[in-house]
Amino acid sequence: MKAKFDLPEDQNEAELNQNMMASLVGYHCRRASAALDPFSHPRMAAFHLRPGDFAVLSLLRANPDVSQKRVAEGIGVSAPNLAPILDRLESRGLIARERSLSDKRVQTLSLTVDGLPLCREAEKTAAALESEATAMLNGAERRQLIALLQKVYVK
Repeated sequence: MKAKFDLPEDQNEAELNQNMMASLVGYHCRRASAALDPFSHPRMAAFHLRPGDFAVLSLLRANPDVSQKRVAEGIGVSAPNLAPILDRLESRGLIARERSLSDKRVQTLSLTVDGLPLCREAEKTAAALESEATAMLNGAERRQLIALLQKVYVK
């Protein structure tokens, strides 16, 4: 006896109509993001970093002694949302906060002696994972994809 919600056999095997989802850029971005997400990969998990942690470390490696305000702007979060990330990284000894010499109201951030090598290795691992995940794209396609995505979120 068939259960009340079982579909006829031919309907179970028929190709799903995904026209609505297939027309949504966000749907494709979410699927691509899931395929590219290095933070779900065991090689990246070894660093015990969340995406926001990684973004802050990477930004600080490229921009030492930058203000908290600029870091928040750089990773696209509000100052209140940045605070727990900084607390977490500071408690792990990966970043240091110091008062600016030129303006005592401003706190600057930098990587610590422990933070720098961890950041380098995490960046290298993330880049390798992304390279593997996007191996089907050539250089021009990769640059075009990045440019198109930036058009969506850069104001």
